[in-house]
Amino acid sequence: MRHGLITLERMGLSTDLYELTMAQAFLEAGIADRTSTFDLSVRRLPTQRGYLVAAGLEQALAYLRDFRFWPEALDYLEQCGHLKPEFVEYLGSLRFTGSVEAVPEGTTYFPPGPLLRVTAPIIEAQIIETYLLTTMTYQTMIASKAARVVDAADGRAVIDFTPRRDHGPQAGLLAARAAYIGGCMGTSNVLANERFGIPIFGTMAHSFVMFHRDEEEAFHKFAQSYPGDPTLLIDTYDTVEGARIAARVASELGDGRRLAAVRIDSGDLLALSQEVRVALDEGGCQDTHILASGDLDEYKIKQLLADGAMLDGFGVGTQLGTSGDAPSLSSTYKLVACDDANGDETPVIKLSAAKVSLPGRKQIWRRVDTDGRPTDDTVGMADEDLGGEPLLRPYMRDGQILEPMPELEAIREHAQQQRKALPEGVRRLRDPSAYPVRNSPRLAALIAELRAR
Repeated sequence: MRHGLITLERMGLSTDLYELTMAQAFLEAGIADRTSTFDLSVRRLPTQRGYLVAAGLEQALAYLRDFRFWPEALDYLEQCGHLKPEFVEYLGSLRFTGSVEAVPEGTTYFPPGPLLRVTAPIIEAQIIETYLLTTMTYQTMIASKAARVVDAADGRAVIDFTPRRDHGPQAGLLAARAAYIGGCMGTSNVLANERFGIPIFGTMAHSFVMFHRDEEEAFHKFAQSYPGDPTLLIDTYDTVEGARIAARVASELGDGRRLAAVRIDSGDLLALSQEVRVALDEGGCQDTHILASGDLDEYKIKQLLADGAMLDGFGVGTQLGTSGDAPSLSSTYKLVACDDANGDETPVIKLSAAKVSLPGRKQIWRRVDTDGRPTDDTVGMADEDLGGEPLLRPYMRDGQILEPMPELEAIREHAQQQRKALPEGVRRLRDPSAYPVRNSPRLAALIAELRAR
């Protein structure tokens, strides 16, 4: 049965056809082994974004480490009609042997400098483009959205509720990881807990309440079944009455258990949260939290709290998992240098209107003030020393990962520290301040030289 899920044996096929046809042409021309350098970067920030949070590197490196075309994939390529037999045979022994430098996951990133740099023989560097782009930019997009939602929540819990709204199970798994890096306290995605150890949270669906004779019976059944402190969904019928019923059920829990929270998924969240708070307090549930869900984003959350909503946490789904207001990044993977016939490295540039690339191997240098707050970034040549912190760090040499990747908790903590260090204007949800990014004089001169040619 062709279930359509990507397996390890077919991972090499997760690419665009033109990557393979270009690689075939490189091989036939006898230049397959010429060293080349590609930059994976973002051209510009999306609307209303002051910064991005780098994510996805661990998956990108794992893909490169294990890169190969398995027999099942080679069998397909032999009969697909676009490739020659000798090239397919060549692919059977192809592995990634290059190097990778990248901005560490969780680091705040400002375009257009490189987020990741690949240096490898041209065929290797070309074929991996598709997978690297989708892996790095999707997680970066979600981590950046999550950071904004967490900022808006102002210290209250934010839980990733995206799995049912994400663009497929694989996207849901990586969205949970990226959202956790961005600051969410956990996810509803069970697989993300099993794979990454991300804390999981859940309540109940309206269907559970509707299946029973009435709300009280449903709440009792659920509370009896759940081994810990339950959270009850109270808006199936009358939200405030649901809160009163939940409080009665809480009083009968016993065994030292308590009603952890109630969730409101619809209606006027501002007014309902205030009325529910009163109902819970009067019912003896002063320490029970009120969670809200229902097509929330950073703008709605910030407004709810500014208006006085009595909410202790948020489950955010659709708008987080799709980054609803900015559902894509203008990410690119561009050739910036390649060896000529004599083996000398030559910088190259793309000059298409509105899509000019930055030539040569580069580094991003970040300066900070005396309080450790970033002040500006300078994109320069890789062998320059421009002062400050170099953001691109080595992660692979000769196709091998240089050291164990940080634990997810460490990446998340790094992301939180990075975000908190940013100027307040850059973190602003609407009309954020522009963070200064400039080219070094040497890079600017190289661009002018190549343009003049």
